[in-house]
Amino acid sequence: MDIFSQLESDVRSYSRSWPVVFDRAVGSMMYDERGGAYLDFFAGAGALNYGHNNPELKKVLLDYLGDDRVMHSLDMFTSSRRDFLEALQEVILEPRGLDYKVVFPGPGGANAVEAALKLARKATGRESVVNFTNAFHGMTLGALAVTGNSLKRGGAGVPLVHATPMPYDDYFDGDYPDFFYFERLLDDAGSGLNTPAAVIVETVQGEGGINAARVEWLRRLSEICKEREILLIVDDIQMGCGRTGDFFSFEEAGIVPDIVCLSKSISGYGIPMALTLIRPDLDIWEPGEHNGTFRGIGPAFATAAAALRRYWSDDGLKASTLAKGAKVESRFNGIVARYPNLNLVAKGRGLARGLQFPDGETAEAVCRAAFTRGLLMETSGPEGEVMKILPALTISDAELERGLAIIEDCVLSVLGPSIPTSELVGATTSKEDDA
Repeated sequence: MDIFSQLESDVRSYSRSWPVVFDRAVGSMMYDERGGAYLDFFAGAGALNYGHNNPELKKVLLDYLGDDRVMHSLDMFTSSRRDFLEALQEVILEPRGLDYKVVFPGPGGANAVEAALKLARKATGRESVVNFTNAFHGMTLGALAVTGNSLKRGGAGVPLVHATPMPYDDYFDGDYPDFFYFERLLDDAGSGLNTPAAVIVETVQGEGGINAARVEWLRRLSEICKEREILLIVDDIQMGCGRTGDFFSFEEAGIVPDIVCLSKSISGYGIPMALTLIRPDLDIWEPGEHNGTFRGIGPAFATAAAALRRYWSDDGLKASTLAKGAKVESRFNGIVARYPNLNLVAKGRGLARGLQFPDGETAEAVCRAAFTRGLLMETSGPEGEVMKILPALTISDAELERGLAIIEDCVLSVLGPSIPTSELVGATTSKEDDA
């Protein structure tokens, strides 16, 4: 690995957690160059919802390349761009009664977020944007301004302004009513919070610790935005494309955002691609006012269209994802029950799941133990205290079961044998008696 340490910046991170050289990947499996096999519960941080080198999508990609189709087109009209837009309209938008214009902002999620923030400010004439505690929206300056993580914000090098954080769902553990603080500030002319251009939210905070907002909380947020003419931006970059069950993670709440950010799995194959979906009346940009070189990658259009038609023409993948997610939730709840004194928490929706430990060291130890047993997963949360899994939605039941068994073994190896509740109660009573 000398060339990596010799030439690559120390900013690299995942390679530190998994110090092998990966060479091949198929479905939910990755293989290093020495033949080691790893079950992937990471899936490219959510960019591989349909697995590595999905055979149906790979055929589409190889046919596209073999026919000398357009690779790079910026925003020129191409047949592959048209095919993707038709698939998006016919398979995703029309069946859900959604009316959006499509912006291709660039290759990644941060591009989609930057476009959303710029447009919200242009459309409303306001500067500030409200974000939420423990949010993550990207590493560019505008996206960092609405991100909560202090480590990531610290790399900006300049003040991150025009953003105001508000408490995410259950941030105060139920001690205060939902949006009490937000609405009080909006109503108080002396609060210093002017009416914002937009509110940006993740329905499940992936990097923030797999914090899943309740549907009631999301509905009330949508109502507040409508009542006060604030644009609602849903960042569905990691939780969209079926990660929580529905194609869009906000569908369960029955809300319709003004702007939606998509990336990661939208291409279906891990090829860079991003979309910003906007309400038609917000389409006020002049030609070229927002652009980027890599916003017309032909192969991404081809695999994206194929993925939409293959996996979203019926409810099969949604049902499968919800069933698998319920299995994970049950198993994680079982782990929580075995350690009642540690206050573990099972978190998430669909196949975005997490297990919260008392501290980041414990969560990291579980992930390290999993790696030695051939399972890839990462930590998240402000202190890295949440063991996070994002398996491919297409993972087989047998692979999912194998991964969950590894997790259970690793938790046992790190935390030790579970403490029977009867012993815990007895120990607690004794301590109280001594006091």
